[in-house]
Amino acid sequence: MSPRDSHTAEITPKRDPALSPIDPALSLTHTLREAARHGERAVLLCSFQKEESVLLDELLRLNEEMTPTAPGKTVRITTIDTGVLFPETLQTWRQFEERFGVKIEVQDASSHGKPWSGPEHCCSNAKVAALESSLAGAEGWITGIRREQGPTRAKTELIERDEGRGLWKYNPLAHWTDKDLWRRINERDLPYNPLHDQGYESIGCAPCTQPGSGREGRWAGTDKTECGIHVVEPVR
Repeated sequence: MSPRDSHTAEITPKRDPALSPIDPALSLTHTLREAARHGERAVLLCSFQKEESVLLDELLRLNEEMTPTAPGKTVRITTIDTGVLFPETLQTWRQFEERFGVKIEVQDASSHGKPWSGPEHCCSNAKVAALESSLAGAEGWITGIRREQGPTRAKTELIERDEGRGLWKYNPLAHWTDKDLWRRINERDLPYNPLHDQGYESIGCAPCTQPGSGREGRWAGTDKTECGIHVVEPVR
């Protein structure tokens, strides 16, 4: 049974307000609506995982609602291409553009010498540089970070101030679980990365990613847990 099927096979009981006072669907919509107020000075960083399936769908619905006559003022959608993305990720990229009718901007973080090969020759610095380029002039940054993804993300807030970059960071899925994501993907028949059906819960570059729950498949066997783009640098 695929993750999509297993996560939607049974109806999830109603949430206990005392344990989870934030409604995931409402928090998604409200947080994206706040981010969208920045217009083209907001950036959605897309990695073509299940989180972006949900984010793109909801964002474009809001765009139609908020800016029906000003398409040039909508949130920019960008991705970082390290040159070593999985073929399935490239396939999902094409599906996203076809399904959602968007052209995704590309920031190049490929290696100009030998291809990135993993921790011993990692894309981290180039990826962070590409992020900084994509956020140049931006006021807001939309991410797919979720608290459930791991200890380094467990305290993520829906809206945070990134003082190092001088912008607002929007995390509309902070309170979403895997089951919430797959329910939405199933309900709206959204395209998603087929690697999720092969045991990859988190998907990055091919040399550094293995099947695994949460982020366990990322840089497996090492102490590394983040590529660097979500690491907050101290303000100098």
